Amino acid sequence: MNELSMLIEKAEKIYRKKFSNRTWFERALFFSWSCSIRDCTFCYMSTQQRNNDYKKAVRSKESLYAETILCKKLGWKIGFFSGGINSYPHKELLEILKIINSIIGEKIWLNIGPIPKKQLENYQPYIKGIIGSIETVNEKIHSEVCPSKPIKPYLKMFKNSRELGLKNGMTLILGLGESKVDFKKLESFIKKNNIEKIHVYALNPVKETVFERKKSPTKEYQAWYIAKIRTSFPKIDIQMGIWKDKINRVSLLLRAGANSISKFPITKKFGSEKAKNIELEAKKAKRKFSGTLTKLPNIDWNKEIEKLTINNETKQIVKKKLEQYLKKMS
Repeated sequence: MNELSMLIEKAEKIYRKKFSNRTWFERALFFSWSCSIRDCTFCYMSTQQRNNDYKKAVRSKESLYAETILCKKLGWKIGFFSGGINSYPHKELLEILKIINSIIGEKIWLNIGPIPKKQLENYQPYIKGIIGSIETVNEKIHSEVCPSKPIKPYLKMFKNSRELGLKNGMTLILGLGESKVDFKKLESFIKKNNIEKIHVYALNPVKETVFERKKSPTKEYQAWYIAKIRTSFPKIDIQMGIWKDKINRVSLLLRAGANSISKFPITKKFGSEKAKNIELEAKKAKRKFSGTLTKLPNIDWNKEIEKLTINNETKQIVKKKLEQYLKKMS
């Protein structure tokens, strides 16, 4: 048995002691497609022209409510509510968070960049915790790939979050230039900042970025990192990020200790062979899949919309948005 196999076996045993044998899909609920920074070199937003008005690239709240209803009824969890930094007004975000809470019946994770403590206090009634888009803990690489997104403000946010009784989470992108040697830094970072949830993505090379011609890390490399995190932090919530060309790594990453699956473009690929294969991969890892990626439930969607505490005009727009989603998915 090689080193990775032994590590995965250990991680799988730890996972089964601490969690049930279930897995699920987590949907990142994005409220915008742009950002005031736009220079993280791995991100497609860095390919957008700097003189564009980034505030125009935001979604309507009706679209967000429609997608939240889908998440609730199809058994998808909301990994986090997110969007480009400074792309949505604070007061409107509060309103949206309140409605999302009422739809899913629980608080959610928020990922909108470093948030000042006063603002965190305002969000506190609607969020369980905050996600810091750290991406890499290697300081040299971070300064190169995220020149306008320093880590220090996130560290302050993590501290403020804990003082307010909120949870801390982070994102990690593998393939930016780090190596296995950097795991010690990651381990220290998780401990110091009380990280309770981590999203582990493998770089997806985006056209026109500096990573366009780079290769994604192998499934074994992503599995190694996930297994190391699981064995070092038995209770941490680990979410694997996979793309539509990486379905074959799901079972391995689940066995390595991941709790859930994300990043798959589910509304475009619902019911597809790839979606079916994700559910099969979960079964292969001896996990029961909560929710569905393949079958639309027979429910009264209009009834779900009527439950919303919004005006009738807004409800009609939500209805149209939801109909568009369902038509595309069926």
